Amino acid sequence: MTEQEPKITYNRVMLKISGEALMGDQGFGLHPPTVQRIAEEVKSVRDLGVEICMVIGGGNIFRGLQGSAQGMERTTADYMGMLATVMNALAMQAALESIGVFTRVISAIPMDQVCEPYIRRRAVRHLEKKRVCIFAAGTGNPYFTTDTAATLRANEMACQAVFKGTKVDGVYNKDPKKHADAVRYDTVSYDECLEKNLGVMDATAIALARDNKLPIVVFSLDEPGGFRAILSGRGTYTKVGG
Repeated sequence: MTEQEPKITYNRVMLKISGEALMGDQGFGLHPPTVQRIAEEVKSVRDLGVEICMVIGGGNIFRGLQGSAQGMERTTADYMGMLATVMNALAMQAALESIGVFTRVISAIPMDQVCEPYIRRRAVRHLEKKRVCIFAAGTGNPYFTTDTAATLRANEMACQAVFKGTKVDGVYNKDPKKHADAVRYDTVSYDECLEKNLGVMDATAIALARDNKLPIVVFSLDEPGGFRAILSGRGTYTKVGG
């Protein structure tokens, strides 16, 4: 079979990845080769002409819920988690720009010396100019996850899908790493995700996607070329709703 230029399924997408995805085999922090590998994946899709937004979690540096569980006041813990997402966004920006991809980090918490404040129309203009927009600091509010932030920003930016990069190649009825008989869904409804607690995203994010008919594509970020392949109708993934 000859290699053909992939057919673009979506013109503007949100890529949501966890902070843990950036730490490679380390127990915490950032693993520069892993950050660079993900940047290359993003570039390969951007080179197709797809406009890309990103939201990166902060769990590799600090997770608000864990801090709260250890006695820290929840609001403070969540703000610390938001700052961790800014650090990850800056690392991804540096990796992308090192390979020629113009990038803007846009924070829900103003910190003008390191990134732009969130202004919706300005962010849309960046996307139209084929810059990758990395939205940092969540929604700017405690008690909301980066999954919810990704779904919110995807709707605001008129994205056509949220791509959720994970360690596995889709949504399963049970943990495939623990159960050999786990079955992967090709498609699953928003309500089924909520009823069966399938762990795609938190309930607020799923409900927000459902209310706006925004599909969520769950795929393996560890699969080389996986992000690009899905846009051509190839690859393995689960589509939620849409």
